[in-house]
Amino acid sequence: MTTGSAILATATRRLAAAGIPDPGRDARRLLAHVLKVPPGRLTLFLPEPVAPDLTVIYNVMVERRAERVPVSHLTGRRMFYGREFLVTKDVLDPRPETETLIEAALAGPVTRFLDLGTGSGAIALTLAAELPEATGVATDLSRAALEVAFWNRNTFGLTDRVALLEGAWFAPLAQGQRFDLIVSNPPYIAASEMDGLDRDVAEYEPRMALTDEADGLSAYRAIAKGAGAHLARGGRVLVEIGAAQGAAVSELFAAAGFAEVRVLPDLDGRDRVVAAADPAP
Repeated sequence: MTTGSAILATATRRLAAAGIPDPGRDARRLLAHVLKVPPGRLTLFLPEPVAPDLTVIYNVMVERRAERVPVSHLTGRRMFYGREFLVTKDVLDPRPETETLIEAALAGPVTRFLDLGTGSGAIALTLAAELPEATGVATDLSRAALEVAFWNRNTFGLTDRVALLEGAWFAPLAQGQRFDLIVSNPPYIAASEMDGLDRDVAEYEPRMALTDEADGLSAYRAIAKGAGAHLARGGRVLVEIGAAQGAAVSELFAAAGFAEVRVLPDLDGRDRVVAAADPAP
């Protein structure tokens, strides 16, 4: 039997030859998954021999990664804000950049929140887990995406605190239902930009979660138009944006009558979140 170190080295070379940006990281993540060990403890197991059947499984996964299948689609899991979420081809992968939105949300009071276009449920469930006294509602147009969110909600034991509703944006909500925080990571890639995406994203993540098939601003128009009817007095709205959309999205919320409209950067200094507040004094 071959050791973990040996098959890891071979896999890293294979992924590097395929042009994977960080081949060593991905090779380690896949090996940790196959061996069922925490990624941070993988080094302890590398000197040990790996059973032939596990080596075959690992090599197949490496080949699929070389074909640009995302690691999360091979393992079925993605880390976000310190928690492991189930992900499938039906949801957008939670990304570290979105943690900027979480941090902004946690910086203010939250008792009742709304997550629009929840996908895997990563944002809504993270907020609920971080805010034990808060409750929320999460909506999504995709039934398949909601099934993933249902699974994640059950895993984290948040069934009684986060309601999952099927429908576009505010449509599933009852009239007069209000929240002190509304959040969303909507599809913001313009149709004209889709051809420039990495294969990992363009070929394997749900198109409806990536683009509005227009100028990338359709979701923000809908959110800015509808949020006022569901925002509590003094409430906040936080939406994730593309790096070049800060001014355009800010203008939409300002035109809709929101106050304190500002753009928040992510850790790399790129525009990442537009924040707005209820205009009432």
